[in-house]
Amino acid sequence: MTKEDRDRAQARADKAARAAEDAKSGKAERDASAKAVLDNMAKLKALRLAREAIEPQRAPAAKAARKPSSAAKRANEKPVALSDWLASQQNGGRRT
Repeated sequence: MTKEDRDRAQARADKAARAAEDAKSGKAERDASAKAVLDNMAKLKALRLAREAIEPQRAPAAKAARKPSSAAKRANEKPVALSDWLASQQNGGRRT
């Protein structure tokens, strides 16, 4: 083995060692970040539960009167026969 071959092998080994070390530190950062998020969620949940315990119970909001949807309007109409619809499409210039 020549000196150049040994240098290349050493460089590959160093690169692999650096990659493994970076992966470890990246995992630690991800774990710390995930723990911080979970801790924050637990704190917010505790605050919400405390606030709900203090507030008096509220009655559920009454639903506002809704306008009938277009589907409800169509339910009252008589459906159009397929042959009539096809005829209207052809008369309208569509190729069916």
